Amino acid sequence: MTSPRKGSPRRAPGWAAAALLWAALAAAPVLAAPALRAVTVAEGIEMGWGFEFLPGGEMLVTERPGRIRVVAVDGRIGEPVSGVPEVVYRGQGGLLDLALDSGFARNRRIYFCFSEAGAGGNSTALARARLSDDAKALEDVTVIFRQAPKVDSRGHFGCRIVEARDGNLFLTLGERMSRMQDAQTLDNHHGKVVRVDKSGQPAAGNPFLQRAGALPEIFSYGHRNVQGAALDGEGRLWTHEHGPQGGDELNLTVAGRNYGWPVITYGEQYGGGKIGEGITSRPGLEQPAAYWVPSIAPSGLAWLGSDRYGPAWKGSFFIGSLKFSYLVRVPLEGTRAGQPERVLDLPGRVRDVRQGPDGLIYVLTEAPKGRIIRIEPVAGG
Repeated sequence: MTSPRKGSPRRAPGWAAAALLWAALAAAPVLAAPALRAVTVAEGIEMGWGFEFLPGGEMLVTERPGRIRVVAVDGRIGEPVSGVPEVVYRGQGGLLDLALDSGFARNRRIYFCFSEAGAGGNSTALARARLSDDAKALEDVTVIFRQAPKVDSRGHFGCRIVEARDGNLFLTLGERMSRMQDAQTLDNHHGKVVRVDKSGQPAAGNPFLQRAGALPEIFSYGHRNVQGAALDGEGRLWTHEHGPQGGDELNLTVAGRNYGWPVITYGEQYGGGKIGEGITSRPGLEQPAAYWVPSIAPSGLAWLGSDRYGPAWKGSFFIGSLKFSYLVRVPLEGTRAGQPERVLDLPGRVRDVRQGPDGLIYVLTEAPKGRIIRIEPVAGG
């Protein structure tokens, strides 16, 4: 279900009508054009969360219990890379996303985020390390940013990493479930997207650098639990986040903007009942570019810059569904998102989505047996 950008009048759809629309979508056949097939390239990953392509064609993949593994070109999964710090593997926590530095071919630097224990409980931490020349160890591991404050919570860690074109790092941070009101205040990192440089310091030009009482790393706020982040072809940051019961969102994520949680939402309490005032809009709060009712539980976000699936799909976003184990395409025209489309059913909960160096879409599934899958167009389909 899509929505216009901020400033356009809109009424919230009726729950019954929305449910019927999405039930029909879930039951619809897989799109025939282009015809697609899912090809398993690696299997046997335990609770995988994020993956990246190395210059030689291998992949790095994280496993939530606290392991990084190298996946060889032939699909063999290597032994755990040493040097990973201790993670809090509890609830939704563990070793989560990772990203290669834009200069990896020269410096072999990677970034990864994980749930870290400390005074008060736990929170999301961002670390920098060097992958050894033989890819068997992490060297010079340094935590460069820690979400504050730490709280005793099992959920909503966020944790997607994106390097911007200027070399700064975006990191998404959940509101920790028990602290959802924190998403609306600037004295904490809960429910925020932060932007830091590669040493973990607040990036120059951040919107709240000069505001008293605001944490200088904050880029945007009013988020719930962001588990998808990617740049589009113009270098703009887009994120998607889990709603509660319904109300998942895709957002063009702009410096200084407030994305509304929990003041406005298209979702409701688990089991029913309104959240706050039960409203979907308020002046000064951003509207999503697209939203889902009922929820698809989105995870992973990739912008397709290739034409491997034909020109119509170039420039689209691809999102994984944890709840329904399928891949979703969201067409994009400039900063306007079109109607989300279910494009392919997959054998397991989709945790991450990436465009590979060959221009094809790859997904990481979580269950029943974690796989990395290549999405191939079928010739003549």
